Amino acid sequence: MLQSLIIQNYALIEALNIRFDRGFSVITGETGAGKSILLGAIGLLLGQRADTRAIKAGCNRCVIEAEFDLKGYGMDSFFTEHELDFDGHTCIIRRELTSSGKSRAFINDTPAQVNQLRELGARLIDIHSQHQNLLLGQEDFQLDVLDIVAHDSEHRQQYATAFHNYQTAVRQLDEARTALERNQADEDYLRFQLQQLEDLDLQPGKQADYEQEAQMLEHAEEIRQSLWSTSELLEGDSAILSSLHTAEHQLSSITALLPSAEELVSRMESCRIELKDVADSLFAEADRVDINPERLQTVQEWLSQLYTLQKKHHAQDDEQLMALREEFRQRLSDIDHSGEHLQALEQAVKEAAAAVQQQGERLSAMRQQAAKEVEQQMHGHLIPLGIPNVKFQVQMTRRSEPDASGLDQVTFLFSANKNVTLQPISNVASGGEIARVMLSLKAIISASVSLPTIIFDEIDTGVSGHIAERMALMMKEMGDGGRQVISITHLPQIAALGAHHYRVYKEDDEEGTTSHIAALSPEERVTEIAHMLSGANLTEAAIENAKSLLTHA
Repeated sequence: MLQSLIIQNYALIEALNIRFDRGFSVITGETGAGKSILLGAIGLLLGQRADTRAIKAGCNRCVIEAEFDLKGYGMDSFFTEHELDFDGHTCIIRRELTSSGKSRAFINDTPAQVNQLRELGARLIDIHSQHQNLLLGQEDFQLDVLDIVAHDSEHRQQYATAFHNYQTAVRQLDEARTALERNQADEDYLRFQLQQLEDLDLQPGKQADYEQEAQMLEHAEEIRQSLWSTSELLEGDSAILSSLHTAEHQLSSITALLPSAEELVSRMESCRIELKDVADSLFAEADRVDINPERLQTVQEWLSQLYTLQKKHHAQDDEQLMALREEFRQRLSDIDHSGEHLQALEQAVKEAAAAVQQQGERLSAMRQQAAKEVEQQMHGHLIPLGIPNVKFQVQMTRRSEPDASGLDQVTFLFSANKNVTLQPISNVASGGEIARVMLSLKAIISASVSLPTIIFDEIDTGVSGHIAERMALMMKEMGDGGRQVISITHLPQIAALGAHHYRVYKEDDEEGTTSHIAALSPEERVTEIAHMLSGANLTEAAIENAKSLLTHA
């Protein structure tokens, strides 16, 4: 529950520090005194968008801080998931806004993201404002009411998973059909493209080998002549080998006279043998050089086709062409086996649809049971609220196609008078009736969820007298049920039933106008309620009436 609220320099509030209690509390004050400002400040703590215009005029920074008692509400998992400190009892949320536009948020003094505030805030406070009455005409709100009462969150998640899988299967089937249509239209062209690549018989490294072979064939005569000329220099009559042999013989003749010459002779012999081997290799290599114009033409034609296809397909090398060849093969294989592939995808869609139907039926059964419970409780709530002839029915029909929420369409039907046909509630209920219906729904919801605090912002609009008193009794009952209920009201019948009473008021001084909120003593409550009864002119009768209301409460 909300234990305390501190506000500094927000709108008309300069400094506010107020504590709240459990049970049913009321907040009163004249129109424009600052009640909406109070809700706006709380909204910032719940992750609403920050606006620098909310900073009090002349100030550079505003701070809003609230302390919550969360003991017994089972929220430990949130703090663990987001790695936030939590002692199992106290949670402090702080929001700071500067005139430069910077906004910071903290949960238990740990910096937090705005989306974390929203997630936590949704589990801390439900603020029901007048515009939320419009939700009553929206199908998703009506469906959410059933789901809350049904406690079917686990089944709804299972259904959501099944529906997501179904959507994925349908998308894959549609994509496969589209691809097949496109490929079939291009089949002849694909086969022609593939045949061109197949004819090349591309292999890893083949392009490099052919390019090298083409270069050799183009210069075969030049290469052979160079090899022969080099060989002749080594082995001719006056060539190097002949001269080396003569030098070797000459030097060996003096080995007896010069022993060290023997080593030189040996080295010269080694050189001669190595050069003889080189000469033989040159001759053999020259003999192998093939002057083959036909082979050259074949290689050049192959390379020309390769270069043409590389340019055509914007390929940098033969590896990219081989990858493209595999792609064409795969696409044609998909066409050839498309029947089997589509059958498998169609079967997957059928299985996914069956899972959606199965999970949807389970969810619908739980909603049907919840619908009966909601109908029964709504009659029990609305009759004491001054609608004795009320008829309230939850109409559930099947959707033509499942959607993300399930198989069901939900409409709340309502009639406040005898012999009047049930119609969608947003079409027939008056403003006061809608307020009572919404309060009744909130009472049902609050009994089904563990929500610490509910704030009603003038939910009593359109009602008065004993009906207002009965609405107050319902809110009091909700507060007595272990939660904190705060009602912002202009009706004395509701104000008198609050266990705690706070007054919002404005003060003017030389520096401007400021809003304040104060907890009222029993005597101050009498005065406040008397003013609500009689207006600015406080009469003795209004005071006595106020005392009577409080005594009766």
